Amino acid sequence: MFTSGERAHLRSALLEFAKTDARIRGAAITGSLVRDREDEWSDIDLAFGVADSAEIPRVLSDWTDHLYRDHSVLHHFDVKAGSWIYRVFLFANTLQVDLAFVGADEFRALAPTFRLMFGSANEPRHHSPPEATDLIGMGWLYALHVRSAIARNRLWQAEYMIHGMRDQALALACVTRGLPAIHGRGFHLLPVEVTAQFEPTLVRELARGELSRSFQAVTEAFQSEIKRANFELGRRLQSALMELTEIRSAVPEQTR
Repeated sequence: MFTSGERAHLRSALLEFAKTDARIRGAAITGSLVRDREDEWSDIDLAFGVADSAEIPRVLSDWTDHLYRDHSVLHHFDVKAGSWIYRVFLFANTLQVDLAFVGADEFRALAPTFRLMFGSANEPRHHSPPEATDLIGMGWLYALHVRSAIARNRLWQAEYMIHGMRDQALALACVTRGLPAIHGRGFHLLPVEVTAQFEPTLVRELARGELSRSFQAVTEAFQSEIKRANFELGRRLQSALMELTEIRSAVPEQTR
């Protein structure tokens, strides 16, 4: 396990390395440190603006070579979001390092957790939270797949879909209360009476009856949050959602 001192030392070293790279026109610290919420489990989040966006592949390659050569990196992968590329590294001491690269013309704060360390950045353009209607739509889409998976006796798929449906419902609960809704970051901030209604939705056994019980519970919790977000839409969806929980088997008994 890494220490806070090791993490701080590496962060400083990476920023110093960025200053030596003439292709980097701006660097920023992002993430929990900016809001003084860094704890012993936090990772390193840095963002860089590259003068010529056509150079980004070469910059990524050079930085990756540097990290593998001079630091104890085990693996990495990329996450793309618009024009940004996030290269995520895993170190041998279990430290996660996220390095985000974008062309200098798009280098800007995408959230309040952005602290410019050197160079310049464009005007902030913060991402909007998820739309309630989109979360509701994804929720009932997951519900359709829960029903068919249980009916077909595809128990692992059913558990996966129940999990996804619950995530959408909890994200919806966050959106309607002004809490962070992405990646579960606001779930722990929800009132206890809200999270309590989701506790029965956890699947405790990979069995058809238990999956059906969990599905019923998550559907009820989901309906409650839909009505809070949009009462009329919740009223329209209620009978269809309840019908989904009345599962008729599509698999003959002898094939289960």
